[in-house]
This record gives sequence, structure tokens and C-alpha cells, in this order.
Amino acid sequence: MNTNYAAPADLGRLQGVAIGVGIIGIILWVVGSVVSGNGMQTFFQAYLVAYVFWVGIALGGLGWLLLQYLGGATWGLIIRRLLESAAHTLILMAVLFVPILLGLHRLYEWSHDLNTIESEALRKLLQHKSAWLNPGFFTVRAAIYFGIWLLLVFVLTKRSHQQDQTGDPSLIQSAQNWSGPGFLFYGLACTFAAIDWVMSLDAEWFSTMFGLLMIAGQGVVSMAFFISICLVLSKREPMSHVLQPKHFHDLGKLLLALVMLWAYFSFSQLLIIWAGNLPEEIPWYLERFKGVWRYLGFAILFLHFALPFLLLLSRDLKRNSRKLVIVAGLIIIMRFVDLLWVIVPEFEHGHEGHFANYLIYLAATIGMGGFWLGWFFWRLRQRSLVPFNDPQLHEALAAGGHH
Repeated sequence: MNTNYAAPADLGRLQGVAIGVGIIGIILWVVGSVVSGNGMQTFFQAYLVAYVFWVGIALGGLGWLLLQYLGGATWGLIIRRLLESAAHTLILMAVLFVPILLGLHRLYEWSHDLNTIESEALRKLLQHKSAWLNPGFFTVRAAIYFGIWLLLVFVLTKRSHQQDQTGDPSLIQSAQNWSGPGFLFYGLACTFAAIDWVMSLDAEWFSTMFGLLMIAGQGVVSMAFFISICLVLSKREPMSHVLQPKHFHDLGKLLLALVMLWAYFSFSQLLIIWAGNLPEEIPWYLERFKGVWRYLGFAILFLHFALPFLLLLSRDLKRNSRKLVIVAGLIIIMRFVDLLWVIVPEFEHGHEGHFANYLIYLAATIGMGGFWLGWFFWRLRQRSLVPFNDPQLHEALAAGGHH
């Protein structure tokens, strides 16, 4: 490890704090599930929400890492270690997928014995889809998705590690060669995972844009997360000399682009379904235009898109790391709210949910997040914070105002 760029000593303390907060979150989540009177059901529903949120940041890290190699841009060089550490947490997420398999019957209607389903129309539909939607094939597909993602993580981090040791520029080319087809397979795996894990909660509903929408959501929330971590690191040696306003400006522009892309996909999906007005598609939205979901929908529109969009247009705000992090924090919170809006109405089946349940979803997300962040910081401490043997490093530092 190049000692000039070694991780600051107090990252270990942050790792400990994250795990401590995670344990508190898990205790509240378990106690809340028991008290709710619908124990295991509530537990697994909260688990799925937390899982989709954190796996989104991990997959976002891998997506940005692939794009960074493909584009060869200097913005990605400065945060490459963050991207690698986030992508590395996919090992943890692969293990944490097992409880979802154990709780399949509590989450997905299609996993039940079809003869027990009262609605004949739904039973026929599920029989028609059973070749794809069955527990065995669902498990095999999940293994394939994780196989693709983890292969890419290992290939890219191995080349990055070798380059630190040897400085061989051909390793960058090799990583680039993997990233082209890798990004294609990454996108396909993310799309099918979104269909399997989230869209199939309502086996009647479908949207051809759903995979793209989830990938854009991953891109938004992960970039907001990396900006937040950059602020933490910029207060500490050695990154206080590396991270400059120009770098935050670049990351802010990427965040703005992803906010716009996410909004474009969201609006397009709504517009197409609304215009089509088909009985198998429109009820999904009608369910979310009722009760508390209607207000959350407006909150998502203003706080996940309109306000961040307007604020991120400002060049001065993007160069001011403290102000940029406030916008990033808002986006991370609203991503959680957006996932509640997408996932939770499927569990309520038209009944108004209890406010306490939403607190259980929050506790689960904090609980899982504590361990996710613990893994992330642990991984970040293993290597120097900057790829010091990368031929583009001098250019990346000069772009931030270093000479």
C-alpha cells in the first residue's frame, strides 16, 4: 500500500459506529415485527425493502465502476476505491439474499400452491406464468445474477490491485475490455433482478421500463452516497489534499444527469400505462394514487426530482461540498421513500397501512445498512484511497487544481 494515500485511522471508528447503529436498528426491527402482531410477515416485508435499497447502492457502485473504465474519465479515478468497496459488498448481499428465499411464501403470491388461490382469473394467470415464476427457477436465476455481478467485481478489483503493485498500464486496457460486455450483462442481470424481486410482487402487473427505472434509481442513490462519503473523506488526510471543488462539481453534474434520467423513465412509464389504460396495468398506479401513497407520490415528485433538479443546476452549489451533500442526503432519503411507494402497497392489498409498519421498514433499512456500511468501510481500509499507479492520476489531480 502506498502510505501517502493510506486510509485515515478513524475509518475503523466509523466502521464500528455503523455496525453499532446497525445492531440497534435490527433490535428495533425485530421487536417492532413481534409487537405488530403479524410477526414473520412484517419481518420479511421490511427485509425486502431494506434489501432492495442496499443492493441498489452496491449495484450502483459496480455500474459506475464499469462506466468509469469504459469512459476513462478522471472523475471516476478519484472515487474508484469507493466504487470498488461498494461493489465488493455484493458478496455480503449474496449471503443476505438467503432469507428472501426462506421467506418467499410470505412475500410472493406466485410461490403459493396455486390451488389455494381463490380468484380463478389470478390462478389461471399464475399457472400461465409458472414456467418463469416458481421457487426453483427463481433461486437459480438469483444465483446467475450474483454470478455475473461477482465475476465482474473480482475481475476489476483484481486488475486494480495488480496495477497498484506493478503499475502496468495494460491492466487498465484489460479492465476496459471486460467493462464493455460486462456492462451489457450487468444491465440485463439488474433488469431481470428488478422484475423477479420487485415487479413480481404483483404478478398481474408488468412494465417494460421497470428494469431501466430501477437501474436509474440505483445510479442516483449510489452517486448521492459516494458524494456523502467524499465529504467525510475530504475532512481527513490524505483526501483533504486530493478532493477539490472541481471533483465535487463533476460528481454533482453526474448526480443531476441521473436525477433527470430517473424522472424521465418514471414519467415515461406512467404516461405509457396511463395512455394505454389496460386493466392489467392501470390498477398498479390507481393503488398508489390513494390514501397516504398519493401524498408520498407528490413528495417524491418534488423532493426526488423537482427540488434536487433546480438546486443542482447551480454551479456554485455543486462546487460547495457541504451544500451538495445536503442535496445528496435528501436524494438518499427520497430513494427510500420511493422504494416504499413501489413495494409496500403490494403488501397492503388496498388496506391502509399502520404508521408503525413504516417505522419497522425504516428500522430494517438502518439495521441492514449498519452492516453494509461496516463491510464498505472495512473494504475501504484495505487499500490506498487512490489508485496511485494509474497513469491518469496526475491528470486527475491537476484537474482538481493540483500541480
